[in-house]
Amino acid sequence: MPRIVPLYIGLRYTRAKRRNQFISFVSAFSLVGMALGVMALIAVLSVMNGFDREMKARILSVVPHGFIDREPELDDWQALAAQVDQHPEVMASAPYIEGFGLVTHARGVEGVQILGVEPEAQARVSVVEERMTLGSTDELVAGEFRIVMGRLLARQLGLALGDKVRVTLPDIRVTPAGIFPRVRRFTLVGVFEVGAQMDQSLAMIHLDDARRLFRVEGVQGLQLQVSDIYRAAPVLSELASQLGPDYRVRDWSQTQGSLFQAVKMEKLVIAVLLGIIIAVAAFNIVSSLVLMVADKRSDIAVLRTLGMSARQIMAVFVVQGSAVGIAGTAIGAVLGCLLALNIGALVASIESLLGLRIFDPAVYFISHLPSELMWQDVASICGVALLLSFLATLYPAWRAAKIEPAEALRYE
Repeated sequence: MPRIVPLYIGLRYTRAKRRNQFISFVSAFSLVGMALGVMALIAVLSVMNGFDREMKARILSVVPHGFIDREPELDDWQALAAQVDQHPEVMASAPYIEGFGLVTHARGVEGVQILGVEPEAQARVSVVEERMTLGSTDELVAGEFRIVMGRLLARQLGLALGDKVRVTLPDIRVTPAGIFPRVRRFTLVGVFEVGAQMDQSLAMIHLDDARRLFRVEGVQGLQLQVSDIYRAAPVLSELASQLGPDYRVRDWSQTQGSLFQAVKMEKLVIAVLLGIIIAVAAFNIVSSLVLMVADKRSDIAVLRTLGMSARQIMAVFVVQGSAVGIAGTAIGAVLGCLLALNIGALVASIESLLGLRIFDPAVYFISHLPSELMWQDVASICGVALLLSFLATLYPAWRAAKIEPAEALRYE
């Protein structure tokens, strides 16, 4: 018997009307479940890819690509900068001093990261100057004790340009009057907004003021900007081998890597959870085929007596179940891609229609729903869906192949 016969019969069973309407319902339910699962996975993973892209674009535009420092401090940073800048992939370097403290104003107290910088050099390794909403980093003048901070931090403290704030360090000084923490008053001269966590946790002061504040003579180290951000790790490794063991080098994947690893883990967990929808649809294929085998016992017996082998009978039901999986996967893939490509506009339309902001910019760093459709994700999802659909057909098809013609026709 030609090999095409099982394919023809399997596809005909898929299209044929059932005597038992419940079987048709279960088959349709499994197809819809497969389509919804694939669509949801593609759309959600695209949104996760979009958030990952936005976070990298915003955070890594502010955070230097690499750091070189030495304990306890770096005395001659100009000589080190001249040596590092000779590397063909290093675009710029800038000195820094980093510490932590409390910023106090009338409205409250906030913990911040304090970064001492040279304004002119810092502009070459960070885009903070380009993202200033008020004032400028050029206002950071040595000896004037001026400060620049993120928009959310300034708003939480109720600050305006020219306001005085107190910076308290986790360090104490002993005086005849008692033990007191070190406190210095600064004047706010600038506010930046980069749309990331730094807006509520970063404050910048002049490098010379940072030396006096933290009581150091040199600097903590150098910040680096490289030509390709994704080559920061190998570039820093080459510099480490040139500079020797006295220097410590770090790239952005070490300083910010935990955040991006968390996003990657969230993407994996969400993919597994939404994959359960596809698994449920695959179990529905098993149920519908088991019922179909019971409904078609006499047809199977007739086909066996006409010469079809057990393997061909098995192929008939594999084709039927796989056809449901292929149709559901194809429909879900098309709908998922369309949703992923237009989800931002769709959310914006819902917001304008209902007159509300789903992602309020006063609350969220990202005020829209980003999406990035990656075809490797689509291929992986469709491949898993098709594989589960095929595996779901094996047991019912094996049951059909085990039916004996004489037993099936005895009471017909």
